[in-house]
Amino acid sequence: MSASVGDERAPDSPSARGRSLPAGAILTLLRHGQSESNRARRFAGWDDIDLSEVGRAEAETAGRLLRNGGYGFDCCFTSVLRRATHTAELALRAMGLEDIPLERSWRLNERHYGALQGLELWPAVRRYGLMPVLRCRGFTGRPPLLDTGDPRFPGRDPLYASLAAGDLPRGESLADAQARVIPYWRERIVPQLERGRRVLVVSHKNTLRVIVKLLERGGDEQMPAVRVLTGVPIVLSLDAALAIRDRRVLQHPGGRRGGSTAAGR
Repeated sequence: MSASVGDERAPDSPSARGRSLPAGAILTLLRHGQSESNRARRFAGWDDIDLSEVGRAEAETAGRLLRNGGYGFDCCFTSVLRRATHTAELALRAMGLEDIPLERSWRLNERHYGALQGLELWPAVRRYGLMPVLRCRGFTGRPPLLDTGDPRFPGRDPLYASLAAGDLPRGESLADAQARVIPYWRERIVPQLERGRRVLVVSHKNTLRVIVKLLERGGDEQMPAVRVLTGVPIVLSLDAALAIRDRRVLQHPGGRRGGSTAAGR
């Protein structure tokens, strides 16, 4: 089910409206393993950086935990950013599931951190001031925006050449990221759950926060507090109304959950 950035269609996907989920639908969420930006504590956003050595090990461990727990998958969704796609590939390989349908979409990318991308926290504060950086932590606060001439602007990246100008962010609040993710969730992922398929979503902290918020029917201001660690699988059993019936956070050997909480990156 491989898809380009501008082609999110997959075969045999029914409409997400007017249907209920089969009993015992399973959705597993996995944040990418530690990235080089996580390690350096930089804002990454849409910066296409890869996994660190620790992150590669986290991805492989996540796959082994899922395999040893008896979990399998029929399809996988991920972003177009390397740290997520690489995590998906490593985890599925560890499970012996390299051949299941894998769909990539820019809509599952991390929140875009605008002009903060590539900066560490304190250099960002020195350049833009404390409040412009701190307000990003709220639900509606946007970072300082990129100029369209900035080489970090996604409109200058061939990867996003097929996207409409209005879909190219210069910086996103959590609310903006949510608005980007929801259509994809409803149109691409929910229909697979409705078909009784076991679904794995490998993505980013803020993208996965959106999905958890939707499932928990949580308030907007609760979203920044949702805890999603790097490389730690969250297995969700859903009821027919798409609410969480059971949640399991798979632990690393020795009972340690591991992973990084590095902010937004």
